Amino acid sequence: MIEALQYDFIQNAIIAGVLVSIAAGIIGSLVVVNKITFLAGGIAHSSYGGIGLAIFLGLPVLFGATIFAVTTAFIIAAITLKNRSRIDSIIGIMWAFGMGLGIIFVDLTPGYNVDLMSYLFGSIIAVSNEDIIYLSILDMFIVFLVLFFYKQILAVSYDSEFAKLRGINVRFFYTLILILAALSVVAAIKVVGLILVIALLTIPTYLAEMFAKKLSTMMALSALLATSFTLLGLMISYFYDISSGASIIMVGVVTLFIVKILGKK
Repeated sequence: MIEALQYDFIQNAIIAGVLVSIAAGIIGSLVVVNKITFLAGGIAHSSYGGIGLAIFLGLPVLFGATIFAVTTAFIIAAITLKNRSRIDSIIGIMWAFGMGLGIIFVDLTPGYNVDLMSYLFGSIIAVSNEDIIYLSILDMFIVFLVLFFYKQILAVSYDSEFAKLRGINVRFFYTLILILAALSVVAAIKVVGLILVIALLTIPTYLAEMFAKKLSTMMALSALLATSFTLLGLMISYFYDISSGASIIMVGVVTLFIVKILGKK
């Protein structure tokens, strides 16, 4: 693996993996604590519409996915706050709409023949320098917002009724959490793809939750675990010439399985 570090695409893959793992660890903790995994999954798959639109208009794919994912997060937040009993139906509709719209835009793009499977299952070795810059900006934005609003996010995540009584704008911070989840989804597209992104957001956090007593500790430990899974998954992918996204997730699943078995013993 040492000799592989001389290649630019391997260096970019490692940097991107670390950046995405930091975002996944921090926001994955909020997704799990707020029990919005299904909502995050809906945002992830609906963002495919942004990918298709970006391809059709000739825009950067990650930029298009970001706009679409954040817009979807706004819509889902607005609807689910008023009608939580129909969350599953709303997510299903947004999920299908985004995926369908993305496919249509790609079909309408003249001469476009790139394999779209890379967006569904990830292609970390295809990360460019522009993607690294974009991921770095997303990471800084996510970390800044979480640090700046940490107390309010903590209150809303664990007891929204109490937070409301304390004068915290629950609607705003609920929407903010969904937007941050949307940004993390976009960041993870290149690494593990839309299909596996929820696994990257939840597996490290589920493990971290077993050992952490505070949300901040859970975020840090989850980010560390996600980074470890990503780097180890990359090594396995390189040596055995298999999909990097699937390798990363399988490392996480196997680790979770081992920890659960040892915990029972």
